[in-house]
Amino acid sequence: MRYSREHKQETHDRIVKKASVRLREKGAHGIGVADLMKEAGLTHGGFYAHFDSREALVIEAFGYAMDRSMEHWRKLTGEAAPEKRLALIAESYLSTLHRDNPGHGCSIPALGAEIARESPKTRKAFAGKLDQMIEMMTDYIPNMPRKAARRQAIATLATMVGTMLLARTAGSNELSDEVLKAGRDRALDGVKREPKVPAAKKVKQS
Repeated sequence: MRYSREHKQETHDRIVKKASVRLREKGAHGIGVADLMKEAGLTHGGFYAHFDSREALVIEAFGYAMDRSMEHWRKLTGEAAPEKRLALIAESYLSTLHRDNPGHGCSIPALGAEIARESPKTRKAFAGKLDQMIEMMTDYIPNMPRKAARRQAIATLATMVGTMLLARTAGSNELSDEVLKAGRDRALDGVKREPKVPAAKKVKQS
């Protein structure tokens, strides 16, 4: 039986979506192709009709997860004042809800350590999505030179990711909550600090 191109694309998208959740829950090597296909309601034999390799699925599923995170941030900050957007992202990210639902959260703390050990192709794909995320966060830092804002965005993201990773591996709710609070306070302190524009960069008022 031959399926339409639209049906094939819908099936492909369903596999990627399911895989993105399971990979964040189980890790890049915590679940096999057969199980991933079963999750999508398909047979193992149909995998190569959609992907050239397991690596191709991991790359696409990781990209999907990163895109969903950025989409969530856009919705979260859509009505907020520019200077409050990054703080909203940090508060949402460093929450118990995010900590307790890795399958539907940011893929960097869930998969980042494993991606770092993958092939150059996989790491390059990760780097591209990471750069997009940093650029988005940079856009949310007003009244600061672009280079300085990007450095602030990287520092804030690193604090968020590191905090979430530690909170998930803390081993007890009490310690995990303590880690979350400390990381959230540090991240928010960084994004709420009044930006200083160098005198040479100031625009003269006419």
